[in-house]
Amino acid sequence: MERVTIFHSNDIHSCFDHWSQMVAHIKKERDDYTLYLELGDHADRSNPITEAMFGKGNIELLNEAKADYVTIGNNEGVTFSKDQLTSLYGEATFPVLLANIVNADGSSLEWAERYVIHTMKNGLKVGMIGLTAPFLKFYELLGWKALSPIDVLHELLPQLEKKADIVVLMSHLGLKTDEKIANQFTGIDVILGAHTHHVLPSGLTINNTLIAQAGKNGAFLGKVDIQFDRNTKSIYRKEAVLLDVKNQKTDEKTDQLLNRMKEEASFLLSEPVTTLPKPLPVKWQEHTEVGQMLCDAVTEWCGERVGMLHAGVLLDTLEKGVITKGDIHRICPHPINPCVVTLTGEALEVTIKRSLTKELTHLELKGFGFRGKVLGKMLFTGIEIDEEESIFILGQPLIKDHIYRVASLDMYTFGYIFPAIAESEDKHYFMPEFLRDVLAWKLKKNWT
Repeated sequence: MERVTIFHSNDIHSCFDHWSQMVAHIKKERDDYTLYLELGDHADRSNPITEAMFGKGNIELLNEAKADYVTIGNNEGVTFSKDQLTSLYGEATFPVLLANIVNADGSSLEWAERYVIHTMKNGLKVGMIGLTAPFLKFYELLGWKALSPIDVLHELLPQLEKKADIVVLMSHLGLKTDEKIANQFTGIDVILGAHTHHVLPSGLTINNTLIAQAGKNGAFLGKVDIQFDRNTKSIYRKEAVLLDVKNQKTDEKTDQLLNRMKEEASFLLSEPVTTLPKPLPVKWQEHTEVGQMLCDAVTEWCGERVGMLHAGVLLDTLEKGVITKGDIHRICPHPINPCVVTLTGEALEVTIKRSLTKELTHLELKGFGFRGKVLGKMLFTGIEIDEEESIFILGQPLIKDHIYRVASLDMYTFGYIFPAIAESEDKHYFMPEFLRDVLAWKLKKNWT
């Protein structure tokens, strides 16, 4: 009987509170029959280190952890520009596995491999393929092309099955898609999952495929043990567990790296943006000057006259005096892009009225790029609501069968926040600039 042990992490989101303990545990337990795989969204630009170093610090940390293979998540794939992502792994000591993202012309990536057959010291061949969430429009706007994960598996899985003793899918697709794949394909022994932040204490088995996922932010380190019977040429046993390493010792070299990178990030983000002659207070449930300024700025940036966004996207007050890149990042850390959505007057009316409900203004949103506390009051540009809740667009009563173009935020297009926006078939995203880039642009414009 031969053994393979796989440590795995996912959705760290640049939350390094327990990263050093994770690395220490992997180093302590590593032997010739061990792999460490990272499943994406390790980098998150809401962290000053990742923002200041454009993700290069994350790669240093993974190098020190001696990661064997890595795939990317949407935070690597669509929050960095094409040039930034192309160069992100330039100093990596590990291969990137990514099968469903290619160049815009369909050619293969220079910085990633589609799959690999890794031969362990005991001779076992482990086939690994990497897949990430195919945010089609976002990748297209950034100069990439996203392919269907299902189509890619139909193409590549037969090759892995022929060459490998054990087949592992490194997935940043989310649990529902992992379950669909396990139901649809035979031949995948283990799916190491990510993206939806599920905590699977002992994994989930579907059609003899073991699915494992380890939550988010380094809450757990995942571990899969596989026993392979050479006589039958098949897996005898596979088990998934989650390890809580928060109270274990840290790794000295990782601690040193983190301390150095914090200092470097602080220096890089100290670059001045502008000087404010007065403070700009932020209040999530009230109309403020800086909140309205940002709403107007997003509308202008998108080339529109009508716009809307929540006050809660600004986390804190900007004080009087010199404002640095770090200050703007601190109060607006979200990886959120401006967008324009086309809505009928009826859909816009439903959206505006929903935005005024306590359900939305006090919603403690998690995900969709939002890194704040609550959504807060909805702010408007070119939209007015009178005491009788009649809605006026650019001074004229809203017309239900009229078509309106509204500047807003990409997070509203993804799901349940505003269904009418999510269901719109006409959306245009502005990339790679984030909301904070628009804020910096407007501050410079107003106070230079």
